[in-house]
Amino acid sequence: MTVDTSKFAASSNIIFVLGGPGSGKGTQSAFLVQRFPELCHLSAGDLLREEVADKNSELGEEISHMIKNGLIVRAEVTVKLLQNAMAKNPEKKLFLIDGFPRAIAQAECFEKMVGTCKFVLLLDVPEDVMRDRLLERGKTSGRTDDNVESIIKRFRTYRETTMPVIELYHERVVTVRGDRTPEEVSAELESLFSQVIATE
Repeated sequence: MTVDTSKFAASSNIIFVLGGPGSGKGTQSAFLVQRFPELCHLSAGDLLREEVADKNSELGEEISHMIKNGLIVRAEVTVKLLQNAMAKNPEKKLFLIDGFPRAIAQAECFEKMVGTCKFVLLLDVPEDVMRDRLLERGKTSGRTDDNVESIIKRFRTYRETTMPVIELYHERVVTVRGDRTPEEVSAELESLFSQVIATE
């Protein structure tokens, strides 16, 4: 895979990894950090869950309250957690931020508090494929949102709130077909990131 890196934000060391639920964001991010030690993978969702689990965290209480009351966690809170996680890994060349930003407000907040992204990696997978993956994952994941009713809502949210983020960064979006085997997708990403890291 050859990609034109001239449109990337050269000064940035942040890559947003986006795609619908079940598109393989976590799987492929895990592959990339294993293959390229210079990368650091940060999952916004994981950071929020870790903060809730930390009994000494003031932020954790706020996040837990928001989630329990069906409210969206403030963009500033999520961005602050990402900032803290990045600060703990100063030796890393590039940060893969998986599943963020999910809405324009989050993107704007991140730009204000941290900066822009180098580019957006979009894992493009048809909804029927993602649905099948999520239902299969739901058999063993223990995740409460891997069921048909939740999946329909998650797809709607993705279309309505995350697709505008992809449009916002359209000049810096690198789209990779994610409806192939994990190994095929990984091979294409390995080629892409070999080029990106070579230009750092």
